[in-house]
Amino acid sequence: MENIAFFFGRVLLQLAFALCAFASTWVAAQTPQVVGRWVNGPNLPNFPIHIHLLPNSNVMFWQGDGDVNGDNPQIWNPASGSVTALTGAGFNIFCTGHTFLPDGRLFVAGGHIQNLIGLADASIYDPVANTWTRQPPMNLGRWYPTNTALPNGDVLVVSGAVDLSVGNNPLPQVWQAATGTWRDLTSAQLALPLYPFMFLAPNGSVFNAGPEVTTRYLNTAGTGAWTTVANRIFNVERDYGGAVMYEPGKILTVGGADPPTNTAEVIDLSAGVPAWRAVGSMSVARRQMNTTVLPDGKVLVTGGTSGPGFNNAATPVFAAELWDPATGVWTTMASGTVPRLYHSSAVLMPDARVLISGGNGYTQTEIFSPPYLFAGARPSISSVPATAGRGQSIFVGTPDATGITGVTWVALPSVTHSNNMNQAVFRSGSITQSAGGITIAAPNDPTVPPGFYMLFLLRNGVPSEAKVVQLGPQNVNLVPSVSSIAPASQTAGGAAFSLAVNGSNFSNASKVRWNGVEKTTAFVSASQLTAQIPASDIASVGSAQVSVVNPAP
Repeated sequence: MENIAFFFGRVLLQLAFALCAFASTWVAAQTPQVVGRWVNGPNLPNFPIHIHLLPNSNVMFWQGDGDVNGDNPQIWNPASGSVTALTGAGFNIFCTGHTFLPDGRLFVAGGHIQNLIGLADASIYDPVANTWTRQPPMNLGRWYPTNTALPNGDVLVVSGAVDLSVGNNPLPQVWQAATGTWRDLTSAQLALPLYPFMFLAPNGSVFNAGPEVTTRYLNTAGTGAWTTVANRIFNVERDYGGAVMYEPGKILTVGGADPPTNTAEVIDLSAGVPAWRAVGSMSVARRQMNTTVLPDGKVLVTGGTSGPGFNNAATPVFAAELWDPATGVWTTMASGTVPRLYHSSAVLMPDARVLISGGNGYTQTEIFSPPYLFAGARPSISSVPATAGRGQSIFVGTPDATGITGVTWVALPSVTHSNNMNQAVFRSGSITQSAGGITIAAPNDPTVPPGFYMLFLLRNGVPSEAKVVQLGPQNVNLVPSVSSIAPASQTAGGAAFSLAVNGSNFSNASKVRWNGVEKTTAFVSASQLTAQIPASDIASVGSAQVSVVNPAP
């Protein structure tokens, strides 16, 4: 009997250990390091339907559903928590398209008369002056159009419903920044679905990534022209699905359709013959969800409904999912608490968290912290230029220079109806470490529109808080400044030597001049150059003028 009792006791003991091990594993899998964390954000006066991150890091939003006046823009200040009413546009800006201009103003086109009947209005909001400037009207009304910022500062506007008799506006129009006038793409008339997914392509055209099965290029030169690129792998129209450019020329589309799908596919527009290919599917089908590209290049999906119909409120999806471009696999994240369906939005913030808001009737926002915010100490940025030209070398001050493994630039989001019309992420490839920081090159890809970007430093995937930098339309070299040289003197008749020149606004193209003659120059950082001075330049007693020049522009 003693042996039997001992035997059962040992089994029970082993089972207890097994249960403890199982419980420990389950708890670990639910930690923020693995699934992220949700917290409540501000409870806003209304539920945002259109939402934008301004260059000063404040959040502009407006509502407008049903009988509510759509011309009610407000601003939330994340630092103070205050919400302030802004000047109205003078027309109903519900159901508009919008994107940022290079100078940080917001270009808004279209508007709401009633469902499926749109306004032809256009206006520009200046967040510094809190003023709206009306632009010439478009050819016809547009309700649910898409705006796309072009590399030269112009804005392409496509689609949008005119009225019940005409349907969707087939004429693409380009608002020309230089003249404030419209240019009609009369050779490219095509009735696209509402709020189509549009992205700048490496070949200079604009890529229509859906939601239709057939995807196309739009050449915006002259009177315009459409060219078919490829049909999707999955034969579904991804209306109210998600689309992001997660790397230059590489686009992910996911979810959408009725009934909703969980499938996802990508296309590389830099390939010789671009073609869609399937990647991993989400754990659950979604429609009316939001898709957000993160500083580390991964893609976050939040909210949506899994049931059939336009906006099935009976089947909300609360768990977020994260897509890794390196593996093509989705990972289920922690769950929010508020249904985020039709009229919801998601906005990446400079602190690398994601503000989730809206859904009809829901004024309570939530904030999602991705797992990277629990993966170690965050690097920090101590200084950064306010402006940079495309391709320009810039110095970023950071006490964590030796640990920086990546630099990303994320365009300020401008979101409505699951469509971020200003979403893009770019990387600075080379990182040169130097005293007090790093030197990087600003993006210079054809798909990079000028404008304001959140600049993030990453250390093994952990992002810093971002600094907002204005990226110019071209590589504009700043005027260099020399503060000191070392050595400051040499013995006449001595040997050749290396001269260190310290200052600011140096680039890879900077040249050191000795008495007006360029010398062999090496770029160390944006604040230091070295130049090789031959013995012949110090053969006799005297002084020399040392200067630095940058090439134009």
